[in-house]
Amino acid sequence: MNSETLVKEAIIKDVKKIVAEEQVVTDHATLYDAASDRYRKYMKAKGVLDNPLPTAVVYPNNAEEVKELLMYCNDNDINVIPRSGQTATEGGLENWKDLALVIDGSRMNKILKIDPYNMQATVQAGVPLQALEDELRKIGYTTGHSPQSKPIAQYGGLVATRSIGQFSTLYGGIEDMVVGLECVFPNGHISRIKNISRRAGGPDIRHIVIGNEGTLCYITEVTVKIFKYYPDNNKFFGYLVNDVEDGVKVLREVMVNGYRPSVARTYSPEDARQHFYHFYEGKCVLIFMAEGPEGIVEATGKGIEEAVEKFKDGIVKQVDSQLIENWFNQLNWTQQTIDDEIQGMIDNDKHDGYTTEVSADWETITKIYNNVINRIRNEFPRADDLTMLGGHSSHSYLNGTNMYFVYNYDINCEPEDEMKIYHHPIQAIIVEETLKLGGSMCHHHGIGKYRNEWTKEEHQSAYYMLESLKEVFDPKGVMSFGNIYPVQEGLKYQK
Repeated sequence: MNSETLVKEAIIKDVKKIVAEEQVVTDHATLYDAASDRYRKYMKAKGVLDNPLPTAVVYPNNAEEVKELLMYCNDNDINVIPRSGQTATEGGLENWKDLALVIDGSRMNKILKIDPYNMQATVQAGVPLQALEDELRKIGYTTGHSPQSKPIAQYGGLVATRSIGQFSTLYGGIEDMVVGLECVFPNGHISRIKNISRRAGGPDIRHIVIGNEGTLCYITEVTVKIFKYYPDNNKFFGYLVNDVEDGVKVLREVMVNGYRPSVARTYSPEDARQHFYHFYEGKCVLIFMAEGPEGIVEATGKGIEEAVEKFKDGIVKQVDSQLIENWFNQLNWTQQTIDDEIQGMIDNDKHDGYTTEVSADWETITKIYNNVINRIRNEFPRADDLTMLGGHSSHSYLNGTNMYFVYNYDINCEPEDEMKIYHHPIQAIIVEETLKLGGSMCHHHGIGKYRNEWTKEEHQSAYYMLESLKEVFDPKGVMSFGNIYPVQEGLKYQK
């Protein structure tokens, strides 16, 4: 028995003194699954992951147990990977250390309070988003949050990754929904940010926690806003448009005129083909959904129609609204969706593709899109292997929008080489062109471990602030090693 094995056994023994034995899982299948998230999904499915397995997966029941676990790891220089939901896509859950504990919050799964009068709900970090949504729907309310992972995502992970949902143009991202929260720092300090509508008590300390990707603290409880639910008033709009720029012009017109549809999207023809193959006719697709009280829906619908009329030269035709509604009803993926994709990767040498999402102002976003598509088609050495390359804008704001680049390819290499030959070079082009024009390299998936080489360029002079947070709250660097902050040890996985 080698020394590393002895150390791991000692850690497991110590951890079982902090929590019950049944809360500590160490079988190989669980550890392999916990070694990575959906970023290197093909390698993982093919059984060729080359990063270390975590020492154990631990399931605490409450904040006090989280506190004791974090203090133990902090004292013994053990990497902590906070996990809640397991739907990460950017390597944020991947382990890069020989000694690591995955601390999974899924047993902290109580809905603590639903408060319709004050329009908020409080949940533990392991509560699935769908579970809260189901309870709210029973009394005529909604979370307003609907990422594609909604059926299985959990609140700790949603807040830690600064997630966004499909109806964000109306309800906002998770940062607009969080009222207060509880979190635990590696030194064992438990902080509770009280639930209040607004205050001017110094900097907004919620944002030290929201989007920290597990690098600063462990989220144990969250209070979020809730909204009245008006499903009978929903209206859907769909159009075929000439190009992405024409679609973006309509999106901008709707937003700057003050309207807030819950959904506002435009798809390139390549991306539209996989969603709207039965009606896209080789064109770009522009879609909207208006929801809320009847009067607001009527006004929003009128605003959409006015914007379409203003830019009618770019509109090819209107689409039957029922086609758009049917598409929305099938959009979310479930655990079965993930399982089916994994099985497909095991059985076949292919997967469902990747996405890289960026954001910029209105003036810049189509320049980024065009530059990226041109560079990939002309410079990417394996461009002939591409089976799909396109994108869509799906989250808009008064002063700009996002762009989801979507791509897939025939995998003509060994599974362990796929990321370095295909995905990483494509993502590098997207990030480089976005930063060159002043956009953000990550709109909502987070930096994770595979965009951290550009974190300093993303923040530039403000990186001082980000770096200082790490130095203060995690001075020993035990939290989510490799997430957000660049580390030399990660280069062998990135390059």
